[in-house]
Amino acid sequence: MIEGPERMDALAQFLDILGLDEEPMGIFYTDDKPSTGFSPKPGDLPTREKETKNEIDWQNVFGDFSCVIGHIWRARKKRTAAYFDAERFGCPGGAFWLGYMKPQTETIIHYVSTGIPERMHGELYCDSPDALRRIFDEINPIPAPKRYCVVKPIGLFGADEEPELVAFFARPEVLSGLHQLAVFVTNDPEVVASPWGAACTGLITWPLKYLAQGDNRAVLGGWDPSARKFFKTDELTFTVSNAMFTQMLERFRESFLTTKTWQTVRKKIARSKRAWGKSNRGKGETDTSR
Repeated sequence: MIEGPERMDALAQFLDILGLDEEPMGIFYTDDKPSTGFSPKPGDLPTREKETKNEIDWQNVFGDFSCVIGHIWRARKKRTAAYFDAERFGCPGGAFWLGYMKPQTETIIHYVSTGIPERMHGELYCDSPDALRRIFDEINPIPAPKRYCVVKPIGLFGADEEPELVAFFARPEVLSGLHQLAVFVTNDPEVVASPWGAACTGLITWPLKYLAQGDNRAVLGGWDPSARKFFKTDELTFTVSNAMFTQMLERFRESFLTTKTWQTVRKKIARSKRAWGKSNRGKGETDTSR
């Protein structure tokens, strides 16, 4: 297994041949709070138990809303960490998906689906509260194993740190390379999954669920319309286990990435960069996270 400086050299070569200018983000849980980085401001976790007792100030919860992906977006721009815990969760959805509470509250279940007539508009991401309740139960996020969920550039990991997941942010031409390489290192034609969920669900929840099930899956995500403002134009996420990431670093030179076919794709990647500009940030250029 490649480690230390050799691993970082391999990563630099890998990103160069992929045509990707941004290093991936490593994701892990730890009891150590990052010394620097972005996180939501502390808040009172809106649990189902508090909801049944009418102890949640929903106006305050929605007023303090900040998206998990928004904080990760800021961490990407500043090349630092984004971190979350049961107090710094940002939004009730993020608290649920990152493993800090379940079941999800009925208020959020109605909000994400059809809303409540004459009281609250719904996001219409599911056609009924019953269907969404079933989906939430089926996904059943893994409880946070340690206090903080930390997301930071892979190059910032210390010698005593190791990511559980590694997430790439990329456009389709680069994603085609990641997708095909995932199959190359696993020989599994269904290795890439793209299930439903919020942007943080595809980034963190589903990959952890697959790992817990013993499934070596890559997850293509970033489809959530509510979080698209925190992505560059046409950008999606591609999250793999640390084990698969290591396989990619060890074997990419044996793959199609060294062929003339990929060189043709690299020309399209170059055209994409010229079209969008390296600094293009889509609607996320205006930082609306809090």
